[in-house]
Amino acid sequence: MSAHSRASGDAAPAIIRLQREPIAIAAAVEKLVGVRKEVGAVVTFTGICRADENGAPIAALNLEHYPGMAEAEIARHVEEAYARWPLLGVLVVHRYGRILPGEDIVLVATASSHRQAAFAAAEFLMDYLKTRAPFWKQVESADGKVWVQAKSADDTAAERWSAPPPQRDAAK
Repeated sequence: MSAHSRASGDAAPAIIRLQREPIAIAAAVEKLVGVRKEVGAVVTFTGICRADENGAPIAALNLEHYPGMAEAEIARHVEEAYARWPLLGVLVVHRYGRILPGEDIVLVATASSHRQAAFAAAEFLMDYLKTRAPFWKQVESADGKVWVQAKSADDTAAERWSAPPPQRDAAK
């Protein structure tokens, strides 16, 4: 398992973990939010391994990543999310290795005072993870193993975030 956290002087936590083990979702979200009273919204997204890829049954996914680089790239985009929205915390846990259908692949959780920022930031981070994070996905099936190519629909979804972030009032 590898982890990254924001600088200790930052008030809002950013937790980034890459791990082989299943994700303990409730415990991870509890670590992000705890008993903080200023949090008014937490949005979570959990990506789960499907039993098929393009309609064909699969045995498993094999996810590989570039250690060190993956955490740094995710952290860079988490910082961009903090620049775009008034967030009170961000959690990204991504698995690698062999993942069976029905198992969790990724957890993204964003905390804010209000739901709009939490929803937008979670969507931004998932669009990034699907299109730009240094992960490679291989599908295992009865026919063998095949590397999955990027999908243009994911790229199109991520393009909406290419505009520079709006300036936001730090007091909000």
